[in-house]
Parts: sequence; structure tokens; C-alpha cells
Amino acid sequence: MGVKPADALQKELRRIDGKGYKAYKDIAGSYDYKNFRLHIDHVQGDPFAAPSRIRVRVPRSDSGFPEDTTCNRSRVVALGDFLTRRFYTQSKSLARGIRGTGKGGKITIDRPGQQILNRSSLLINNDCIEARFFMGLPAFGRKIAGRDAEEMFFTELPAIVDTSLFFSAIDENNLYLHLKTAEDADAARDQLSQKNMIAFIADGSLLPRRSGIDDRPLKDPEAVLFKSDDTFRITLDLPNSGKTPGMGIPRGVTLIAGGGYHGKSTLLHALERGIYNHVPKDGRHCAVTVENAVKIRACDGRNIEKTDISPFISNLPLHKDTSAFSTQNASGSTSQAANILEAVEAGAEALLLDEDTSATNFMIRDRRMQQLVAKDSEPITPFIDKVRQLYSEKGVSTVLVMGGSGDYFNVADQVIRMTAYLPEDATDAAKEIARADPAGRREEGGENFGRIASRIPEAKSISVYRRNKKMKIAGRGIREILLGETDVDLSDLEQLVDPSQTRAVANAVYYATRYMNDGLPLREVAEKVIADVEKNGLDVLVPNITGDLARIRRVDIAAAVNRIRTLRVSQA
Repeated sequence: MGVKPADALQKELRRIDGKGYKAYKDIAGSYDYKNFRLHIDHVQGDPFAAPSRIRVRVPRSDSGFPEDTTCNRSRVVALGDFLTRRFYTQSKSLARGIRGTGKGGKITIDRPGQQILNRSSLLINNDCIEARFFMGLPAFGRKIAGRDAEEMFFTELPAIVDTSLFFSAIDENNLYLHLKTAEDADAARDQLSQKNMIAFIADGSLLPRRSGIDDRPLKDPEAVLFKSDDTFRITLDLPNSGKTPGMGIPRGVTLIAGGGYHGKSTLLHALERGIYNHVPKDGRHCAVTVENAVKIRACDGRNIEKTDISPFISNLPLHKDTSAFSTQNASGSTSQAANILEAVEAGAEALLLDEDTSATNFMIRDRRMQQLVAKDSEPITPFIDKVRQLYSEKGVSTVLVMGGSGDYFNVADQVIRMTAYLPEDATDAAKEIARADPAGRREEGGENFGRIASRIPEAKSISVYRRNKKMKIAGRGIREILLGETDVDLSDLEQLVDPSQTRAVANAVYYATRYMNDGLPLREVAEKVIADVEKNGLDVLVPNITGDLARIRRVDIAAAVNRIRTLRVSQA
């Protein structure tokens, strides 16, 4: 079928007005409007089904966006993010919204949060700007509301497109601020390796959020703006902001200490989210972390499949082997050990831990407990005795929030003390305390860190088919995916921030099975998936064009695979 004139859609909607809902299937196809092309890719089966998938394509030459809005990768991603936000806002303003039965009347696009993410909602290239969105085709009962659909397609949608996808309708200052903010953040992140740093937070950043469920910056006139102390201050040269001073966190072992409610976890949370660029005026828009930093926490009950956890846990009762450890119901300490080793296996370059979400017995055994329980009766080698080896032997840095145990002073390269949300260098003070008041505990880490075992996943152990032989791949919110009959709990993957990322993870896991048949280690499998996405876009993950996928990392894919309860692997 070729491209039809727009009035052909209008005639079709009038023809099927009042007919059964399935007659909407007749409008699928492409239509030429005056200043854009409409593609109706998928028509929903009934008023209560997922809304229909729609695209509009504006020729790049007609859109009016200057070449400098897409002159590099940072700006392309930021422009797509900006236009997605604009389309969403205009659809809320210019569309009437729900009318009739079910989801009828709804026009919407993927809704971004505080992060600027590469999304499948906007395709930008030299030929066109394409928006992918969703429309709920209206009905009364199960009868087509053709006149209402006509209003949506010929009044509301053209108004949304005209005010969203053309440069002449955009606030130029806001657009360029968006592009430059993202460009500066990427430039800052690129400079971290040159400075031997894993993170940077610019002076003047506003790190606190409104609440645990509201990721927007805290609105409080007394909110404290971040400012580095002299010891940790470095200056980055950014393409738009120029010389930008702030705190650099060096590679190695960094301890964040301080009293309760003084900003330790707030700082760590900013580092967790620093793997993403943020919108202008977010407060964290110049707080960046190396891309493959991974937040680690305990996660009772998670699945572990043949992970070598022996660097942390060995000598189990009944001589159970931990060099290829499997369980369907991990304890807090066992899950945290596996989370660390699997993250390193997948290529993590920095680990972020908070004592509040860690297993206590995994983090430390103090002197008194060592006296009561001999090492030959304790299977767990605590993190305190491995964290230095993890850096010196594997090159993996650690940032750790610790307010309850000064024993970590002995293993830290630098200690940051947070006082009223401001950092200060407490390294010398911590080292002096450690010298004057020795912990008295014995190191239990042995001579070296131990093995990071590569594992080869079996494709056949991952099924996306239900009992009725139909394929099912879905994201459920941010913290769960569904593969066939298998629910996969991602609740401890705290760096996933958007449901569209979770959908992308679900589809990436299935896509990854094609490389599992080659007998590759999990890290290489995940790297190949990401390479395909970078080359061909997020569309490569799904069989049909859709606008609700967002950027993921190789460590996210590997973490999701590791949490599939049916997973089977062999060690390389």
C-alpha cells in the first residue's frame, strides 16, 4: 500500500462511523498531510486495549531546525528529549483527552522525567524528524465514534505537530539551554578519565530531591547549594559553561561519613544518577559519574546461578561449593556478594554502596565478633577486607556511605565528611584516629581478591513464550519485567529510572539470546546488544516500531539476565 492523501483518512473515518470497533483496522496505513506524513502502524483491537501506535514524519528541511542543533551525539539526544517533552505538553494542552469508552480520545507520547535519555519516541536524522506516539481511538460502547476520531486526526493532531516539531514554534532560548546542558554534562563525564576521577559535582549544584517519590529538585529557600572544599576541588573546561569548579571524586576507595541527615545518602544518590544527563535547572545537571558505575545493595530472595562468590563467601557448612554458587533464595549477605561479583563481571568500573541498604554482616566483622566467632567458623569475608584488593587488582573503585563503623578509615584512600549538606576533607583526621585508636581487628581478606568468573548463559533457559505458545515480553513499571511465564524482579536495580528503560531491558534480554547461542560470556553478549543499539537504534530490540523504549547499559542487561529464575549458565 502506498501513501494516501489525508482526505482519504477523513472519508474512511466517516464511512466506518458507528460500525463495530474492529472496523478501525481499515484506517491502518500512511497519509500525506500538508506539512507532515502520518503513519498508522498498529490499530488497537478494542477500546480498552493498549492505544494505537502512530507516527508523524516531518521532512528535516521543512522542520527548520538549524544544523547546530544536531551537530554531535549529545545534541541529537537532547533535541529528541526536548521535542518529546514538547509533544507531551502540547498533547495535554491541545487534545480533549478521554472521551467515550476505555482509552478513547487519548493522544500521548513517552513522558520523560528529570533525566535526558536517548528514546525511541523521537527519530532525528538528515531526512526527517519523526515522532512516535499513541492514540486511543474513540468509541461509544464498542461502536466507532468516527466524528470524534476525525477531530483527533484533523484538528488536535495537526495542532500538536505544528507546535511541537517545527523550529518556528519552539522557544529558542529554552531549546539551546537544553542542548548545551546535555553537551556540557557529556563533556564533563568524558574528562573524568583524564583527571583520574570517577565523579564530578559542580559548585552550586542542588542535590536534595523533593521526596523519595518525587525526583524534582527540592523547593526550599533554605536548601543548601553544593560547594566543594579546597582539597577535592578541580576545574573542568566545558564547551558552553567554560571553566567550571566543583568536587572531583578520585578513583580508589572513597568513604562518605557524617552525622545522620547531613547529606551522605543524598550525595550518593546524586552519584548514582550521575550516569545520566539531567534537564536544565535540575540542580544535578552538572553532577556526573562514569557511565558504568553500579549501585550495589543487598537483595534478599534473589536468584543466583553459578556465580563464583568465593572471594566473599567460602567454607560453608556441609562443604557446599561457592565457586559456582546457585540458589533461588539468597540471603542478604549472599545476594550482596553476588551483586558485586556479577557487576564486576559485567564491566562495572565503580561500585556505589550505602550501609543503610547493605547486609551488616557482609560489610564488617569487628574485633569483638572475631574473638567470639573464629574465622574458620565464619564463611563470610567482609567487604572491608576486600575493597582495597578490588581496586588494586581489578581496577574497580568504590564509594561507600558509612556512618557507623570507623574501621573503614584504615582502607579508605579519601574520606569525605558531610556536614549540613557540605563536604569537607576528613582524610587526615580519619587516618590519625585510625593510628591513635587502632581497631584491633584482624584482616581476613587473604593475599589477593580472588577470581572473577566469566559465565556463559544458555539461550534455551530463557523463554518468552506462555503456555498458549504466544510470546510475552513486557515491563511492569520500573522494577519488574515479564518474560513468558517468568516474572523477573529488578527491585534492587535502583539506577533504572524510567518504565521505558525497563521495557527496553525486557526486550534486550530476549534479543541477547541470539548471541548466547554462540557460547559467549555474559559480558560479551551484553556488549554486542549495546553495540547493535548504538549502531541501529533502540528499534533493533523490537519487531515493530514503538515509541516507548529508552537508553539502557550493558550492566543493566547483564543484571536482568542474572535475575531470571530459569537461567542456566556454565563457567568459562
